[in-house]
Amino acid sequence: MLSTGAMVRLGKTFSNLMVDVRATNTKLRARSRRIVAQACGMGEDEAGKILGVCDGEVKTAIVAVLKGVTPDVARQQLADHGGRVREALRS
Repeated sequence: MLSTGAMVRLGKTFSNLMVDVRATNTKLRARSRRIVAQACGMGEDEAGKILGVCDGEVKTAIVAVLKGVTPDVARQQLADHGGRVREALRS
């Protein structure tokens, strides 16, 4: 519970998903697709395309899709809110 609480406070989660993922191998790329698909309510193929446009950045992909903005705008909004997806979505 302590580590889960720490991850939430550090902004590494969104809903019940661990979104601070660095897709450095095939397994993590598949996990990233599933996370984006679930967070955005889309299929994994579409999530993979979005991740490609967002340079594999899960948080950027989620903010870009849910706010309907470009990856650059999503990155800036995440930076403005300390990397916290929920706060970036509220802005």
